[in-house]
Amino acid sequence: MEMFQIGNTVVSRDIIEKRFACDLAMCKGNCCVYGDAGAPIEKEEAALIEKHFDDIRPYLQPGAEESIQKQGFAVTDDDGELVTPLLEGRECVYCYYDRGIARCAIEKAYLDKKIPFRKPVSCWLYPVRVSRLNALHAVVLHRWNICQPGYIKGENEGTPVFRYLKEPLVARFGQSWYDELEQIAAEWELQKQQEQANCTK
Repeated sequence: MEMFQIGNTVVSRDIIEKRFACDLAMCKGNCCVYGDAGAPIEKEEAALIEKHFDDIRPYLQPGAEESIQKQGFAVTDDDGELVTPLLEGRECVYCYYDRGIARCAIEKAYLDKKIPFRKPVSCWLYPVRVSRLNALHAVVLHRWNICQPGYIKGENEGTPVFRYLKEPLVARFGQSWYDELEQIAAEWELQKQQEQANCTK
C-alpha cells in the first residue's frame, strides 16, 4: 500500500485515487448493522453521548435504551478498542430504521439541533479508518463489500474519497491538513496526466 505523510499522519494513496459517494438507497446503511463489533469511539465521544443522552433517547429504536443501561455508552471489543455497543449482538445500539434504511440516532438529534456534535468521527469518516501506527496515525481506506454501491456511485460521479469526506476530515485533522491533502492530490493528478501524455507519444 503506497502511503504519504502529512504532519503526524500517514495517508493511503487510495484516499485520493479511489472514488466514493455513499449510496444509502442501495446499501441501506448496513455498515451500521453488520460486523463483529460496533464502531470505534473515543472516550470523549462516549462522554458526550452520556451528557446529551436525554436528547438522543427519543430517536433510539425499541430496546436500545435498556441495552445501553446494561452495557454502557461504549464497550471494549476483543482487540481492546473502545467501540459502540451492539443491540442484542446485531446492529449498533445507536442506529434506528427509517423506511428500511439504518440511520444514526445521534446524527438525527444533531440534525434536529438537539445536540452540538454530529456522531462518532469514525462513523462520519467511513469508509476511511484511522488507526495508531507507532507515533503516527494511519489514514486508510477500509474496503467492505457492503459499500460497493458507494464506490460505483463515486466512480460515476467522479468524486474522490477525500473530497466526499472533506467535512469529517477537516473536523478530525484540521483545515491546514486537508489543504495539504488537496495539494498532494493536485500534484498526483498532474503527474498522472503527464505519464499518460508520455505514453501516447
